[in-house]
Amino acid sequence: MAARPQLLRRPRRRRLQQPERTATIASDDLIGTWAANLRGSKTSLHLRTNHEVAIDANAATVFSNAYAWNRMEGNGDPLWEVWGTYEHHLTRSGAGWIVDGFTFRMTHERGNPWVKTTPGQDLH
Repeated sequence: MAARPQLLRRPRRRRLQQPERTATIASDDLIGTWAANLRGSKTSLHLRTNHEVAIDANAATVFSNAYAWNRMEGNGDPLWEVWGTYEHHLTRSGAGWIVDGFTFRMTHERGNPWVKTTPGQDLH
């Protein structure tokens, strides 16, 4: 997948879905989950805006706003949306800047949770 070159293999990604829930997920597992869920019959749009970058020598933190829209027919309301913020941590390497971790903090969601959790089906 295109995301692999920008993510280190060993570090873990931390996603905060809700203030009381924290999950630490290995890079390959996170990318695999995205690939399995966001495919086929599920339409998806993900945006990040208003990036604020803080650089400290060979480390950087990027703060941004996030929005995701997912649509899939098959079980009632076909929409699910989420808003939140990202905090990406980067390290400068010989190959350039590499993401070595990030956190997503959900601030609001609405719609059908079935759309969020059900993988898209292959279109044949």
